[in-house]
Amino acid sequence: MTGITPATLLRGIAAAGLVIAWGWLAHAASSGEGDSNLAVAVASAPLLAIVVILLWRVGRKWWLIAGALAVVGTLAWHWQALRHNVALLYCLQHVGTNLALGLLFGRSLFGPGESLVTRFARLAHHGVLSHAQLRYTRQVTIAWTAFFGATAAVSTTLFLFAPPAVWSIFANLLTIPLLGLMFAAEYLVRHRVLPPAECAGIADSVRGYRETMRQRGSRASDR
Repeated sequence: MTGITPATLLRGIAAAGLVIAWGWLAHAASSGEGDSNLAVAVASAPLLAIVVILLWRVGRKWWLIAGALAVVGTLAWHWQALRHNVALLYCLQHVGTNLALGLLFGRSLFGPGESLVTRFARLAHHGVLSHAQLRYTRQVTIAWTAFFGATAAVSTTLFLFAPPAVWSIFANLLTIPLLGLMFAAEYLVRHRVLPPAECAGIADSVRGYRETMRQRGSRASDR
């Protein structure tokens, strides 16, 4: 079993701190507090990062430069409009992210391939899964699909019908804790329904996830 190194732990702590800080800034911006220019910049940063990462995986420098410039140019062109619709910008980002994740998990449930969590588990267990693991990982994929879909639905409902501060608390402050609870609940259920030898550790699960994403990126760059 692969252990968690101090460097990996420090990176995880730094990433968690960054996510928490981003959440507080997003909450303040969505509630109408703080500088609107900073709010738009904070909201736009993840979009720019995603575009850069995706184009980086393609492996073509000019695509990376052109894509980054296109995003920056689009943001600059619509900057004034975005300043007056900060909450909507954050809502679209939150709902869109959850819908994309729900689609990522959900689409793997159909067709001849294995469900996404099954792929993670297969890599974590070096390619060998029991019938119980196959059944359980498919059920977990369904659960994550439902979780992301429900999160998007609740976020949309609160944004449309609740005060902005209420929506912002859910979207910007509670989303990460809810994700943590989901992981914790799945961990507890896994250890109740599967034998100890068939329960992957956290480090193995992370390794399986990274390997799956690496393989997806390699296939995309080969096209």
